[in-house]
Amino acid sequence: MDIFAEIKGIKYTPINTSQLVEQNIDVFDINTCPPNCFVSGDKFKFSISKWVSPKRTRSYPFERVYNTLGFSKRVTVIPIIKDEGKKGDRDFIQWDTVSLMSLLDVYVILAYYIDADKHRTRFNKITNQKFDNDYVKTKLSEISNYHSSALHWNLKEIKETLPLLIEKVKYNYSAIGKKYNVEFHNNEGIERFKKQFIDGVDNFMNTSRLKAKQAQNRERLTLQPKEFLVTESKAIITIKNYLGGLYYWTTDEIKLEKSKLFLTEGKHSRNSKLPSIGDIKDGLLKMILYCNLENIEVNDEKYSHLPVLKLTSENISGTVSSTDNHEQIKTFFENNHFNKKQKDLVESVFKEGIRNNILIIIEAV
Repeated sequence: MDIFAEIKGIKYTPINTSQLVEQNIDVFDINTCPPNCFVSGDKFKFSISKWVSPKRTRSYPFERVYNTLGFSKRVTVIPIIKDEGKKGDRDFIQWDTVSLMSLLDVYVILAYYIDADKHRTRFNKITNQKFDNDYVKTKLSEISNYHSSALHWNLKEIKETLPLLIEKVKYNYSAIGKKYNVEFHNNEGIERFKKQFIDGVDNFMNTSRLKAKQAQNRERLTLQPKEFLVTESKAIITIKNYLGGLYYWTTDEIKLEKSKLFLTEGKHSRNSKLPSIGDIKDGLLKMILYCNLENIEVNDEKYSHLPVLKLTSENISGTVSSTDNHEQIKTFFENNHFNKKQKDLVESVFKEGIRNNILIIIEAV
């Protein structure tokens, strides 16, 4: 089943963002700061998150980005390439990642690593890679004086900065390799990646979208450990933005009921009564896109839609949703012996769902 939709802007009220620690720009270090914090200077203050890999499925970076959404100006730092050595992984940033950040009005700092530690036990592998902090601080200063949208900043950085950074990546990994006598993946992949930008941003977008599409098709055939589905199968959803850019997503679960389409993101816990707060925030970030979809078509037929975040567990009984009344929710809490922290989390997530027209379901499996 193929689903097509448009998105013209983002309207969303996050409620479950974490309280961020302040970092003064004079002593700021991207390598030692928390995964998300806020940076302040004489004339600016904005939130910042950092990725440990350019691959968005490797380390749940969406939780970190979600936590920064309470600020009017938010920044995320993403390595353009991460090579762990010949015996490790090598990942490249994808256009779709930058596009999603642009949709969420998040300024992207395209970053690179300049140092690392040699892995203690694994041959030809490095760990604890370190960003070029001076470069990141320079970009933060530029953003503080930049008055156009995150979309325009991100496009500018892709066109003007990324090709130059690729050369820095090659140089730094070569230096790290000589320093620790570590071999890395060959440069052919990096050269192909670089060529995409020499040929133009449009070609980069198309190539990255092809990779995203291929990954999406692979995802349709797999079940992630933290997803537990009952009967519905995954489906592709293609989202078109106001500039004509296309985003490819795989829904965890879909259901058609008369003229309404239910788009479900699933988070599962095997050992706890609820998925972790990180998993829940990861799901909420994806809900932001679903909340803002317009002109939805399923196999060329128009549908209304409802975003659904389904939290499942093997350690509870029964089901409850954000549409249930106070007594029903209270009974569910009592039957499953929820403590105060668990109750507060559920009530807060339900509140965010109601505020943004998301159906939140907690269900035993």
